[in-house]
Amino acid sequence: MLALTISSTSPNRLKLIEADGPNCNPNEALVRVHSTSLNRGELRLLPIRPDGWIPGQDIVGFVERAAADGSGPAAGMRVAALVDQAGWAEHVAVPTDRLAVIPDAVSFASAATLPVAGTTALRTLRHGGNLAGQRVLITGASGAVGRFQIQIAREQGASVTAIASARHHDDLRNLGAGQVVESIDLAEGPFSLITESVGGKSLAAAIERVAPGGTIVMFGSSSGELTPIGFRQFVPGHEGAKLQTFAYYTSGSAIGADIAWLLDLVAAGRLETRVAMTVPWADIGQALDALRQRSFSGKAVLTVA
Repeated sequence: MLALTISSTSPNRLKLIEADGPNCNPNEALVRVHSTSLNRGELRLLPIRPDGWIPGQDIVGFVERAAADGSGPAAGMRVAALVDQAGWAEHVAVPTDRLAVIPDAVSFASAATLPVAGTTALRTLRHGGNLAGQRVLITGASGAVGRFQIQIAREQGASVTAIASARHHDDLRNLGAGQVVESIDLAEGPFSLITESVGGKSLAAAIERVAPGGTIVMFGSSSGELTPIGFRQFVPGHEGAKLQTFAYYTSGSAIGADIAWLLDLVAAGRLETRVAMTVPWADIGQALDALRQRSFSGKAVLTVA
């Protein structure tokens, strides 16, 4: 099969090569990949992984061979999945609990935006419990995760304040944010749940705005800044508040069930996905450069040909 692998001598450290196909465990289906989408976390892995390693986490395609143990979708079904690695390949072995069948009304490109970004949005919001009537603050809201967080929180009955640059304000209001401001310093708290992906000064300001007993969920640090944190930042006024870190790979099982839930929302017209650009996987350099420059809002999708 063909795969995009790390190559220290190639542009963007990636090279399309002929590689061995995957071996499937009894609980794994063999998926022929149609499309994959890029995640910012993958940018950080490209410079540090060894030659020959295959990146890629978001995949959509067809089940070419069903799992030997009888679990999961049948051969020929359209599926979406989140894998830890090796998604930038023509074939991927996927545990069936990480697979979701794509409804007929949802395109491959749309489905490809969901596995990492969509499940991160859903699972970070779960730290707030029942969101009905709660006030939720989302930093870095114009990114793929933030856009999904706004919509899911709105779907669950929360009042959402989003932090993003001015050019995104109308867009995020249309997604369901009740208030959109450029700086967290302008956000009027307190908030029972804050999802924080910026770090540095943004995280420090989030602590000042969390309600007593509320939760701040950290799932990124796009600023690259450190945040000194001390007990006295939480008292008085934020007693019992929690600072929770999140990583999808430690967030629990049943990823496939969560992807299926998100796909059903998309099929029903209640969750908007945004495909900002679609390119053949041989042109991945173009998509990576656009992602590094933050020149689009949404997701870049690679088609595997």
